[in-house]
Amino acid sequence: MKVYKNRYLEKYLKRDIKEKILILTGPRQSGKTMLSKHLYPSSIDYGYFNYFDPVDRLVLERKEWNRNCKYLVFDELHIKKNWKRWLKALYEKTGLNPGIIVTGSARLETYRRSGDSLAGCFFPFRLHPLDLKEINQINKKVKPEQILNHLLEVGGFPEPYFKGTKQFYNRWKKTHSEAILKEDMLELDKYHRISQLETLLELLKSRVGQTVQYENFSKTLQCDGKTVKKMLDLLEGFYFIFKVSPYYKNINKSIRKQPKYYFYDIAQIQDKGARFENLVACALLKQNHLKEDGYGETRGLYYLRNKDKKEIDFLLTKNSVPFQMIETKWKEDKLSSHFDLFAKDLPASIKKIQLVKELVREKTTSAGHEIRRASSWLQSMD
Repeated sequence: MKVYKNRYLEKYLKRDIKEKILILTGPRQSGKTMLSKHLYPSSIDYGYFNYFDPVDRLVLERKEWNRNCKYLVFDELHIKKNWKRWLKALYEKTGLNPGIIVTGSARLETYRRSGDSLAGCFFPFRLHPLDLKEINQINKKVKPEQILNHLLEVGGFPEPYFKGTKQFYNRWKKTHSEAILKEDMLELDKYHRISQLETLLELLKSRVGQTVQYENFSKTLQCDGKTVKKMLDLLEGFYFIFKVSPYYKNINKSIRKQPKYYFYDIAQIQDKGARFENLVACALLKQNHLKEDGYGETRGLYYLRNKDKKEIDFLLTKNSVPFQMIETKWKEDKLSSHFDLFAKDLPASIKKIQLVKELVREKTTSAGHEIRRASSWLQSMD
């Protein structure tokens, strides 16, 4: 029996359920269905319909649901032909009586089979796996360093995290990856061989935190650079990986291409330093998406790198203005000299933070640099 834990998006979904259709996307098994079913305490408060289920499918086609409940959950609705047109017509004819949540394991723009627009009818929300900040809010009795270590071992997807063992995680990740590659992706893109995608993922795992040139994968995958990019876009569209691009505005000699890729399932990464950097990347992206989806802000996540290969792991922007530089280190408490190299081209108010996994003592400098214990900073990040 699954134990439900209050998730960080719950209050935002409750706030908006009567305002617009809510499109809830995110990685497979990140908890979208459980969250959608538990906005209110009683099962009579909602109607749940999965389009894979033939009985539910017939109910949806006939529109024979209970209109006295608070809201409806439509799972896997993208399978329905012209689902956007159907949903928009429903919204325009009946309004939000009851409210509607649509869930799916791919970004809305990934469902290209229907070109009909839902513009003006919906609010998007992206549910991420658990991170240190969310787990700390669920259970404040566990020390942040313990949470961080457990995340690094089994990742942040709810089921393996709460099961708590590496053995369970290893069994879970196999079925999780196969479900995405062999069910979700093939349904929408039948032109890529599963073996190519699996090989590409293995190549990426050893390159987390490193820049990627599409042509470098071409020989191994026996395809051209454009095809490699298309496969990466597909993996990104299904929340398997995400891309962090270089920031180059006003940065002297900055590179302008060569993105980096990170995994939503951080425990797949073997190198501990790269896994820690991936964990931080996930936390930063999750916070950005929350600020965008919940508050309407415009956020950006980049990295800094020049042609001399000097680099800062992450740069965050708000309304296109850089406000925070972040460098990750496993144990190094000596401040990176690269902060000042890039800071001269950025706003004077920008924060310069070095996050260290194993740090004895936190420090700040007279120039405003911060060396912070990662577990403490990540539990209270904003």
